[in-house]
Amino acid sequence: MNLAQKLGYPKDAKLLIIHADDAGLSHSENRATTQALKNGTINSYSIMVPCPGFNEIATFAKDNPQFDNGVHLTLTCEWENYKFGPVLPISEVPSLVDQNGHFYKNRTDFKNNAKAEEAKKELTAQIETALQFGLQPTHLDSHMCSVGVTPEFLEIYIDLGKAYDLPVFINKSFIESISLSEEPYDFKDSILSDTLLIGNFSDFKKGELKNSYEKALDTIQAGFNVFLLHPAFDDEEMQNITINHPNFGSEWRQIDFDYFTSQECKSKLEENKIQLITWEDIKNIKK
Repeated sequence: MNLAQKLGYPKDAKLLIIHADDAGLSHSENRATTQALKNGTINSYSIMVPCPGFNEIATFAKDNPQFDNGVHLTLTCEWENYKFGPVLPISEVPSLVDQNGHFYKNRTDFKNNAKAEEAKKELTAQIETALQFGLQPTHLDSHMCSVGVTPEFLEIYIDLGKAYDLPVFINKSFIESISLSEEPYDFKDSILSDTLLIGNFSDFKKGELKNSYEKALDTIQAGFNVFLLHPAFDDEEMQNITINHPNFGSEWRQIDFDYFTSQECKSKLEENKIQLITWEDIKNIKK
């Protein structure tokens, strides 16, 4: 029995979670995410605990338990001037930060410096911080998929899901595409998304990001699909955060918000008989 059948759908159903990453990153990100949840087709989001907007979005999550919310486990910070670091004291996780006490900018520096035991300690602290705030997360996922750089880090991620009885988002092809290890990965006993749908930088540069999203919905395959988005507003705050970083920058994030709150998107889902599911649904079938 495949996932669709376990959820009560035909085995060839087109299942989709439309997910917003990076909630908590900033006020702009939070406003766009909450508006998209209330008025659009996005039906899942995840929260970055170490970031300045955490309290704002966590309060929304407590007040709106009808929306899936996960913990966006964070070990890297890609922005040029907008910095953040661990929730734990740096003295407890010194291998996770650069000389200024911030998370590393990219996965390579993270992989070359981070100690696995310190990463596990910090990720556990992020989950515990969310729980102590009163959140009831539906799943775990990973910022920049930093947990996917080696099998050792991925195992920590999977084990945390088991420890907290939460599904973890894993797409095998994506993990393998960003891997910085030659060691084999063990995906057994994990619920894997069949397809990860995500915008492409070349489409963005050509001004065709919206068209690529429409094509993705028109050609979506049967199975468990996740559409990964980063909604925010192309305002001064996000422009400053994403300076010199057009890939998933403020303009891109505005396009994500605009399309996935549009009637066009809602119509595409209906036309293609796409069934929206949630992490909560998946979490419940594990019981």
